[in-house]
Amino acid sequence: MSINEIQDAIVEEFSVFDDWMDRYQQLIEYGKDLPPIDERKRTEQYLIQGCQSKVWLDAELHDGKIYFTADSDAIITKGIVALLIKVLSGRTPDEILNADLYFIDKIGLKENLSPTRSNGLVAMVKQMRMYALAFKAKAE
Repeated sequence: MSINEIQDAIVEEFSVFDDWMDRYQQLIEYGKDLPPIDERKRTEQYLIQGCQSKVWLDAELHDGKIYFTADSDAIITKGIVALLIKVLSGRTPDEILNADLYFIDKIGLKENLSPTRSNGLVAMVKQMRMYALAFKAKAE
């Protein structure tokens, strides 16, 4: 599936919920399904700056594609990073750098998060793109 096909599926999945409490519950479910990050990566070095809660993010390059792992100490934030991983993991650096992450607005995520969580979301996307930029530069 392409990045946009995955985003469309997420938008469709969230569209069945009228209530934001149900959407938060869905985010929590995504967080529960997130594979655990290696304990050795739960250090300052992997913490995303700009998040109110702790979010650890790592990326590895395999066969030209980036695979992300992450964890958070907050259940909603863990769900948000799980959604981002669902969309961006297993992609090339260029795909990540050029992705228009429209699902964030379409499911109403940004407007229904507190300002600090919204800043955290922006910081997560920025960090994922920084990894993509670094891997791209290394390959060139």
